Amino acid sequence: MIADQLENSAAGAQWKIVGARNHHGIALPLFSLHSKTSCGIGEYPDLIQLFPWCRKIGFDVIQLLPLNDTGLETSPYSALSAHALNPIHLGLSQLPYVLEDVILKKHWQSLTSLNSTNRVSYKEVQKGKASFLRAYYKQYYSTIATTLPYQKFKEEHSAWLPDYAVFKSLKILTNWQPWSCWSEELFKTRSSDIAAEAEYHTFIQYLCFQQFQEVKKRASEQGIFIKGDLPILIDRESADVWSRNDLFILDIVAGAPPDMYAPKGQKWGFPIYNWSTFERDRYQWWVNRLSTAGCLYHLYRLDHVVGFFRIWGIPLPKESKDGFFVPCDPSLWIPQGEKLMHMMLRSSLMLPIGEDLGVIPLEVRQSLKTLGICGTKVMRWERDWNGDRSFIDPKKYQAESMTTVSTHDSEPLALWWHDQQEEARLYAATQGWNYTPELTQEQRMAILSASHHSGSLFHVNLLQEYLALIPEMIAPSSRLEEERINIPGTISQSNWTYKFYPSVEEIVNHNELARLMTALRKE
Repeated sequence: MIADQLENSAAGAQWKIVGARNHHGIALPLFSLHSKTSCGIGEYPDLIQLFPWCRKIGFDVIQLLPLNDTGLETSPYSALSAHALNPIHLGLSQLPYVLEDVILKKHWQSLTSLNSTNRVSYKEVQKGKASFLRAYYKQYYSTIATTLPYQKFKEEHSAWLPDYAVFKSLKILTNWQPWSCWSEELFKTRSSDIAAEAEYHTFIQYLCFQQFQEVKKRASEQGIFIKGDLPILIDRESADVWSRNDLFILDIVAGAPPDMYAPKGQKWGFPIYNWSTFERDRYQWWVNRLSTAGCLYHLYRLDHVVGFFRIWGIPLPKESKDGFFVPCDPSLWIPQGEKLMHMMLRSSLMLPIGEDLGVIPLEVRQSLKTLGICGTKVMRWERDWNGDRSFIDPKKYQAESMTTVSTHDSEPLALWWHDQQEEARLYAATQGWNYTPELTQEQRMAILSASHHSGSLFHVNLLQEYLALIPEMIAPSSRLEEERINIPGTISQSNWTYKFYPSVEEIVNHNELARLMTALRKE
């Protein structure tokens, strides 16, 4: 019955492709992977080794964090472009001609030493890979640029690629100055430099897309769905805002109102959309963005989905407490959100899974359910907040949802269990367990098993939650904070630098890990 309901919803075409059945998967930041051939950070081809392993254990979803080019930034949510992929993830050894070129092969091999760091060293990796790619471009650009695939790539991505290539060129030529500081004189005096640099960035994007489209092809062949992540907002210092600032309201930035978790609210700093201009433009920017993502992914995380219905806007230079919802009139929230959701569903056959965490109006949740768009259920936050605050039985979650025990912005399960003792004690009581601050392996298996047997159709957890089933595959219990990916609202060297202890090869060849993960799905 649920399959018929979903296939007849607005997202019906997407559900028919994915299948309205139980899907199990892993979530991971690509930057956290490392393999024998990578250079200090996860690379696009590293994902390919995970596909037969996922198939063997009965998992069919791999969820990623955003992969857009972030320039010098480390947060995957601060992108230079809503389209361009991050060159830092290029698999150098997989590029054409590298293994046959003695000098480049030696250069690549020297960079594999960056794998030995405990956390991602972005500056070293960026410097090393940039040096390699400049040398590669000099040697092989003329050979590759004359090929039909290269010309076809430029034509197919002409809606965004030229602006991005010029924008990144100008960022580099001006030592990363804000675009508001660029002068007309710069374009006149350095036009040849800009053109040459732009062609380099075009070439690098071709290599990125070639590699990731091969990743998607290999995933499809193995029956694996790649779930991308589309942040709702885009950085002010991006090619998109620079080239089309009429689409954005630049004197109002997005955030979140004060609540029990953030008494001062949140101020994200990204400009909000001028939806009236988008509508006059037939939402072409979003159509193009979804088209690009569709080349890479089968599903996508629709970040902060409530923001499409209404978003907390903060006038500059004020703080979150001085903000207001946009639109201001609550009667406009559902019509606006549904119009945008329908536009997205018409524009792409990727199935969206909404990130609807936090305070969400009931009407928005009902709207998403009617549209056939999944929400997200983080087990520790699914409680009867208006009643006795007890935990909701995961088996009662609605089918149109994805269950998970943690997110990239939260503590991993064992750290939550240790640090949030009031919540953990309450959860332990619901299971008939005696609470102790250290989560036992039996308790971990039980919680993960519950996540895989919830009422949701999607069951996806961070890879490190599964690695923790094998104690030597994660940080020692005394240093569990090292397993955290990000602490929202903070700037630190630990954010976005997390690396898995084992290599990809060690993960996929660990028989006991595979046995335990397979057992989690079984009754």
